Amino acid sequence: MRKPRILLIVGGGIAAYKSCELVRLIRKNGAEVTCVLTEGGAQFVTAMTLAALSENPVHTTLWDLTAEVEMGHIQLSRQADLVVVCPATANLLAKMAAGIADDLATTLLLATDKPVLAVPAMNVRMWLHAATQRNVATLVESGVTVLDPDEGMMACGEFGPGRLPEPDAVWHAIAAMLGLTETPVGPVADAHDLGGLSASLISRSTVSSAVFGEDLPDLPPLPELPTPAAAPAEPGLLLSRKGKAKAAPPTDAEAINHLVSGQSEPEPLPELLGEQLADDPLTFQPDFEEDPPHRPLFGKHVLITAGPTHEPIDPVRYIANRSSGKQGFAIAAAAAQLGARVTLVSGPVTLPTPVGVDRVDVETAREMAEAVKRALPVDVAIMVAAVADWRTMDVASEKMKKRGSAPPALRLTENPDILAMVSVSDKRPKLVVGFAAETEKVIQHATEKRQRKGADWIVANDVSGDVMGGNINAVHIVTAQGVESLPEMPKDDVARALVERIADALVPPASSDPR
Repeated sequence: MRKPRILLIVGGGIAAYKSCELVRLIRKNGAEVTCVLTEGGAQFVTAMTLAALSENPVHTTLWDLTAEVEMGHIQLSRQADLVVVCPATANLLAKMAAGIADDLATTLLLATDKPVLAVPAMNVRMWLHAATQRNVATLVESGVTVLDPDEGMMACGEFGPGRLPEPDAVWHAIAAMLGLTETPVGPVADAHDLGGLSASLISRSTVSSAVFGEDLPDLPPLPELPTPAAAPAEPGLLLSRKGKAKAAPPTDAEAINHLVSGQSEPEPLPELLGEQLADDPLTFQPDFEEDPPHRPLFGKHVLITAGPTHEPIDPVRYIANRSSGKQGFAIAAAAAQLGARVTLVSGPVTLPTPVGVDRVDVETAREMAEAVKRALPVDVAIMVAAVADWRTMDVASEKMKKRGSAPPALRLTENPDILAMVSVSDKRPKLVVGFAAETEKVIQHATEKRQRKGADWIVANDVSGDVMGGNINAVHIVTAQGVESLPEMPKDDVARALVERIADALVPPASSDPR
């Protein structure tokens, strides 16, 4: 039986790297794949990589004289059983919809008489743009199958639809279009089988009627063994008998521990205290409350980040900001007072740990991101920390020296976006709250940040004054329903006001959305 043939067009875009995994999946599931690499796609993956994975030549240009003598682009488009465009950029979709044929990929797409599957990947604004949606509608009307992109965090830092679906999902779509019976990727072990290395080394068999059939001869019953007679007790031996054990003799009241261990004799209890304990053994013990009304966060796990991060340049210097951590620590204390289990991931600050709070100290943004991942899942995540946006690509092992009049060049790279990471996590909390420290257009920038990061709330404040390091704050709580502005007040009061609103949101009225 001939293997299905797939022609894969790799468009330009950061998602092009996933095409390598798609090629591997196609071949692992028994199909052949030939790749066409566009000029943009070649900026992200190489023809050599795709050729090695597909074990077929990779086509990159329409002007291949050897192939074009035989009308190679026509043959490519006709020999395949299915043409897959992955990733399909906005540019490729527009050319496909308009019938433009200005390179090998678009020419064979126009020349093919086989089914076409387009897998879009682009920025969320580009995907939602009216022109792109119009082009997709045109392609669908023309018979092209267009997969919906995934929704999530983009490489550009924005959130929404536009992510390339995972290669496994693309393969499922390919198999469905070709009518293939999908074979599982990798071994699937039975629940009773051994797994891992043992599974490949130890042969297993199943107990069944093939071994022990219906014609198995009846085995004779086992003979009953005589009950041995009780042996007479030897003199001097103590033998216990069932049901004859007795309690140990009462403790000698005079045998007190301090006489045995050599410690000083304990002081007698005051007469009044002894009488109270005799009347009620639980005297002076705290009462246990069931669902106390003044602790509305009882049973909830709250994750809070606070403080700055320090991104080392060399053993002496680092990149940081003016955050003191006071607001984050105040929120942790308020959440604990309302009964929550609180995990506080703190950057390098000198503040004391609030009572009842589990504190995790970190230094860099990457350390904070890892600590946050380990703390999930939680009920609420409040990302207060002022995480450094950038870090140096190379940390000097020795102190950097002055070089005359020329300062050293620092190559910077972006730190992980912890708020966005939590918002798109498969362990996403019910409520995700971010903070925005702004110096202008505070509410506008906070509103944009909430949408971009995928957070439920953004708490914004103007840090152009002495808010960072000070004890006073004025914040705006930005939600999907609008903006609530709180007056200037001590950071402890800000924390209590915010945590009370969070407690209300976690137990919303029926058919209410906390966002």
